[in-house]
Amino acid sequence: MRDKLAIEVWDGWIRLFHWGLVAAVLISFYTTKTSGAPFLFPIEVHAQAGYLVIGLLVFRWLWGALGSVYARFKTFLYPPAETVAYAKSLFKRQTSVYASHNPLGGWMVLLMLLSLSFQAVSGLFLSDDVFFQAPLYGVFGEAVGNQLRTLHQLNSDLLIILIGLHLVGLIMHRLLGEPLVVAMLVGTKRLHQQPVDARKERLQAATLRLRALGALLIAAGAVLWLWF
Repeated sequence: MRDKLAIEVWDGWIRLFHWGLVAAVLISFYTTKTSGAPFLFPIEVHAQAGYLVIGLLVFRWLWGALGSVYARFKTFLYPPAETVAYAKSLFKRQTSVYASHNPLGGWMVLLMLLSLSFQAVSGLFLSDDVFFQAPLYGVFGEAVGNQLRTLHQLNSDLLIILIGLHLVGLIMHRLLGEPLVVAMLVGTKRLHQQPVDARKERLQAATLRLRALGALLIAAGAVLWLWF
């Protein structure tokens, strides 16, 4: 049996972001989609989960520009032609191996981040008309607020679809011999061959720590401003 190639792909910051986002999104959906949620004011918990989502997304957008090589958007966002070619090869089960996200997965990640960002930010302008008003409620007037409420609800359904597609993709990759969940837990992918997107450049650990600290401070500042 051919030995697998171990490649460090997902740094610790990306893994913390990913699982933190999973938890915050689950809480957010639970407090709105489940009747009889065991909270005194579910909308407040829903809003607080949204604030955490915003902080996590602020960090991810910054880390996508300044972080480790496989975390950067420029590493896994491919031109349309290359993405279409990958999709065709996927149906033929003749796909190339990628260390980071493959072309379809990269665009799915971007779409999910954009949808989550809109969902979290639009929520800042809403109210339940009874117990809770978000920090920016009423800034653009009632008409715009009503439109944002409608879009917030519609985008919530879109997010469910995107999350479902994401889970389907995980299953497909597991069937192809690529356990992505394990990789997101330990940070390392074990591949049968050299990936087409292999990168040799590495930033100094001290540089990455400073960048992570800066991104964390900005993200934490956003959360604290919203929370209090």
